[in-house]
Amino acid sequence: MATVLNTPEATIPAEERFVLHDVNWETYEQLLANYVDSSSPRFAYDRGVLEIMSPSSEHEELTEIITQLVYIFAEEWGFEYRNFGRTTFRRRDVESGFEPDSCFYIQSVESISGVRRIDLAIHPPPDVVIEVEMTSPALKKFPIYARMNVPEVWLYDGKEVTIRLLQEGDYVESEVSKAIPRLRSSDLSQLVEQSKTMKRSAWIRSARERARSH
Repeated sequence: MATVLNTPEATIPAEERFVLHDVNWETYEQLLANYVDSSSPRFAYDRGVLEIMSPSSEHEELTEIITQLVYIFAEEWGFEYRNFGRTTFRRRDVESGFEPDSCFYIQSVESISGVRRIDLAIHPPPDVVIEVEMTSPALKKFPIYARMNVPEVWLYDGKEVTIRLLQEGDYVESEVSKAIPRLRSSDLSQLVEQSKTMKRSAWIRSARERARSH
């Protein structure tokens, strides 16, 4: 029987996370089907362990900020992309699945030209996965990403954005993005921090100026 590993704190957390153990693949897929048209909750699955996460408004706004930066960089630097947002990616053969906060195909965008439904048994994983973790994750996601060959993860922990690149099955922190070689993690971190105090239109202008300066 599935058992709850952790419970909500007495105070309202930035985001709520629960973990269930001994969840079979069929139950996981049924949960995905039940919430197919819903943005919350979100699920991550790792060989019988299921995390259920309800994001906060702060979580969602920060995700949108980082996502918008990719749009700005793409327009200013002239690269193509496709954003698949919170798509559920899963592979039964490795008993893993995740729903990113956002994700992009950039380097491999041509390989999914015309594709509307991504199947990781056929198509490559997204080139960049964006994760916002305002609280400590109940389930470690990096082994899931590695098992599904996600080449790059941007992780925002409430203070800074770090870029992690997949190398020989593990994620190694990098100052520079592989998918967007001009982009540095320090640029991402500074721009996200600026977004917390600047009006949005002024912040967008600032991000564009940062991109043009590179």
